[in-house]
Amino acid sequence: MSVMTTATAPLPALPTLPAQPVHTPAPVWARRAAHAIALCALPSGLWRIAMASGVHVGYSDQVLRDVFDIPGWGIAYVVGLSVLSELAALFPLLLVGDRWRPLRPRALAALSWTVSGVLVLVALWQVVVAFTVESQTYMTGSTAHIVWGCVFAPLFAIPALMTAVTWSYAKRHRARA
Repeated sequence: MSVMTTATAPLPALPTLPAQPVHTPAPVWARRAAHAIALCALPSGLWRIAMASGVHVGYSDQVLRDVFDIPGWGIAYVVGLSVLSELAALFPLLLVGDRWRPLRPRALAALSWTVSGVLVLVALWQVVVAFTVESQTYMTGSTAHIVWGCVFAPLFAIPALMTAVTWSYAKRHRARA
């Protein structure tokens, strides 16, 4: 007579989970490019916040009052623009991260290509605006122009970086499909 004890009894079969799709992580260069986008937007945002706070950023008090409505509604506009710019600059982190994806990969890739195209157009438009006579007459001196140029120059790297991150994302998810 054979007695089965708990030590020799067979274990019940565990339910198996469905296989998870294979996830290809983003390359290191794409992760760095996505983080660089957020950093490229930072100097201009800080410059705008300084302007809204009343720090002399190259505009006279009269120009701040008459053109930008600072103090007044212009403060909300300038700070809001800074916050929205930085939030938009954080978007590429969704393309290289593994945590939270608000959309399906195909929809996110399509949105990313659209954003890349818009960013290229915005960058070209900003070059036009930067060199128009009206935008240059508001600054008080050549030092202000140099500081302004240094603060806004990193924004021109964003379209190329965003396109590279989007390409990497689309390539990884196209390979999985």
